[in-house]
Amino acid sequence: MTDDDVAAFGRCVSMGGVALFPADTVYGLAAEPDSDEGVRRLYAMKGRPPDRPAAVMFFDVEGALAALADLGPRTREAVRRLLPGALTLVLANPGRRYPLACGSEPERLGLRVPELAGPLAPLAAMRLPVLQSSANRSGRPDARRLAEVDEGIRREVNLQLDGGNLPGTPSTVIDLSQYEMDGCYRVPRVGAVSVAAVEVRLRA
Repeated sequence: MTDDDVAAFGRCVSMGGVALFPADTVYGLAAEPDSDEGVRRLYAMKGRPPDRPAAVMFFDVEGALAALADLGPRTREAVRRLLPGALTLVLANPGRRYPLACGSEPERLGLRVPELAGPLAPLAAMRLPVLQSSANRSGRPDARRLAEVDEGIRREVNLQLDGGNLPGTPSTVIDLSQYEMDGCYRVPRVGAVSVAAVEVRLRA
């Protein structure tokens, strides 16, 4: 991964394209979060119904918190404790931001901030958020290597970034949508980060 790769990534997304890129878990597809055409194409590549939510990925925590200005203080603190990392946080979204990522639930938003180290470290320079979803046909296995991504998807994207071999386990999903009110959360999916590790971070 190079600075030129990151610049190309930003240009692709900002112009309404769909990029295939490496995250800290598995390969993903990315589009500009407010681009109807880009998001439509991303969902079509996956064969995924448009009413199913995706997540918005930022590449630094403070940028995410600045964009999601209506998060309450308890939730903001939880975000800082949990991210960056291989987690998808489902947050209350009273401002209904990034509606194309929310599917049929505009009052809830998925947030990702990957932990970028080693070969992926240059991606931390990406300043634009992206709507992202795993780079696989809906219901098919996640891709750990670029070569494992479905050939049809690879033909249709506007840009491919090779980050080498990735861990291959998708993010753990933590539902914090009620956290501001009562400090409670749910774990709809256990993935790369254990529930015990989440508990430790939240109570640190």
